[in-house]
Amino acid sequence: MRYSSYQKAEKHVRFRKLFAAALVLGCALGTAVHASAEDLTPPVGNVEFLSTHAVGTQGYVCLPQGTGASWTVNGARPEATLFQKFLGRDIQVITHFLSPDTNPNKIAPNPLPFGSATWQSSFDSSRVWAQKLKSTPAGSDPTTCPNAGAIDCLLLQSIGSLEGPSGGKFLTKTTFIQRLNTKGGSAPADGCSVSSDVGKQTLVPYSADYIFFHGNE
Repeated sequence: MRYSSYQKAEKHVRFRKLFAAALVLGCALGTAVHASAEDLTPPVGNVEFLSTHAVGTQGYVCLPQGTGASWTVNGARPEATLFQKFLGRDIQVITHFLSPDTNPNKIAPNPLPFGSATWQSSFDSSRVWAQKLKSTPAGSDPTTCPNAGAIDCLLLQSIGSLEGPSGGKFLTKTTFIQRLNTKGGSAPADGCSVSSDVGKQTLVPYSADYIFFHGNE
């Protein structure tokens, strides 16, 4: 028996709803504490509620430096899709990009940058904005940041959050985000060394684990 396009669409919607319900239940019951480098551990009183794996790109632009030029992180910053496994399938749960912080908290810088690192829920469109608090070089920790030559592992702190258009709050209580197990994403070794290279841009693939924390209420 063949499924019609409508039946396939209905099956997909039911699957996403089931996953969303399971995700919420898992968060309510709590998750195992994720191993982390000591200097990237959030302060006491914060607990993990979501662990994801991300695939994306890190942007760079070639800018003048001294008498030559060098690659610099582009204003676009990382852009990535965050996944969780459910019933053996990778399901998109969050998108990561740059956007203006439209609901800053008391920790947000003043003035705000033109755009901040953003994570948006794929289920209820709630958002959290965060800025780097601490970093450690890739390859410095064999458990959580083992891949030398990759982009840094980070601890980021929330600088704002926003409910989804229908009142979704999945990410609004986020206090800290870890970026661990980075692979790739570092600036190219060549292509930006002389003044004639200035203005070149490149996107470098990377992957990482993003771990989300909220206050222990």
